[in-house]
Amino acid sequence: MTVLPLAVLAVTASVTALPPPAVAHPSGDPQTVSIARDDQRPEVVRVRWRVGGPDDLTLLGVSLGLLPPDRVLLDGAVDYRTTDPAVIASSERFSAYLLQRITVVDGGRRCLGVVAESKALARAGATVDYTCPGPVDTVTVAVRTLTDLNPAYRATATGPAGQRAEYGSSEDSHDWALDGAPAVVGTNRGHGAVLRLAALVGAAVLVAVGALLLTRRLRRRRAPA
Repeated sequence: MTVLPLAVLAVTASVTALPPPAVAHPSGDPQTVSIARDDQRPEVVRVRWRVGGPDDLTLLGVSLGLLPPDRVLLDGAVDYRTTDPAVIASSERFSAYLLQRITVVDGGRRCLGVVAESKALARAGATVDYTCPGPVDTVTVAVRTLTDLNPAYRATATGPAGQRAEYGSSEDSHDWALDGAPAVVGTNRGHGAVLRLAALVGAAVLVAVGALLLTRRLRRRRAPA
């Protein structure tokens, strides 16, 4: 029987102990999207998109033909490298992908997007400025990034005044009020919320008036004749 030298055994053990390549995870950290109106240009809507995990960014780069196919292994593992974000961010294919998968519509009119240069795509994400036909108050923003690769991908989005939404393959469009008020255009839920709020305010007023009348009555009874 051949006995391997201790040095060879040590090298073999160290190689087998290396962690396996990361796996893209549509059910892991979601993508994030922020939506706001440019204060200096009221007709411009700014959308910032950031991938959930760097491995998902590599998977996108492979699907766009920007990275070699062997970076995604047969078992689904992804060979992520720190140079991947720069390769993807500098490509026109990536810009075209964002403009195709993220859209902004103002009153039925589609706004024209321009992708800004990104020097830290994995950390800071990508920014797209959408110029609409005129000043905007409420827009419809659709986010379909990565769901073409796997429908399980999702994105959490934030807007002015604490507005929030979650995008997914089954719900890829949402209305946003850029003046800070809750978006109610095109939905019945907003109208219902207004009615519920009015009912609560009315009830509070009635309770306050009733308490005031009761206090006056008690004071009159306690007053000396």
